[in-house]
Amino acid sequence: MLAYTLLIAAVAVERLLELVVSQRNLKWSRERGGVEFGAGHYPVMVVLHTALLAACLFEAAHREFIPLLGWPMLALVVAAQALRWWCITTLGHQWNTRVVVVPGARRVGGGPYRFFSHPNYVAVVVEGVALPLVHTAWLTAVAFTVLNAALLGVRISVENRALESLRT
Repeated sequence: MLAYTLLIAAVAVERLLELVVSQRNLKWSRERGGVEFGAGHYPVMVVLHTALLAACLFEAAHREFIPLLGWPMLALVVAAQALRWWCITTLGHQWNTRVVVVPGARRVGGGPYRFFSHPNYVAVVVEGVALPLVHTAWLTAVAFTVLNAALLGVRISVENRALESLRT
């Protein structure tokens, strides 16, 4: 359980690093007239992603580590983090945890965006399943997946509307 707690702590630190990058990019975007779309869902997203980490620890305290499941899930968590940071580096200053569009900005089509419209959400979905299952927290994996699917329905709709504004 100690190793899993350290993994969750590492993911939490990574999320805090994302927030630092996001705040820096938000400032950059606002200085260039950036407009935020769909701010109402943002607090729900923060709560859901924070709850994921807490629920992983809570449920895992009552579960056994199963190597046959845990190790492949850990590999998926690492792959999801790599994809997430590929997205962040590809978008550069345009990446944000919020949905912000800078007037005159062009839609990014390089990196993982060559393959998917929203590759960061591939990482989020994979991580939402794999991170809890590293330590057999299957209830957390199911609950997060269902709640995240509802949130992503809203979030992707907001992002698509924001991206449409780049064309006008």
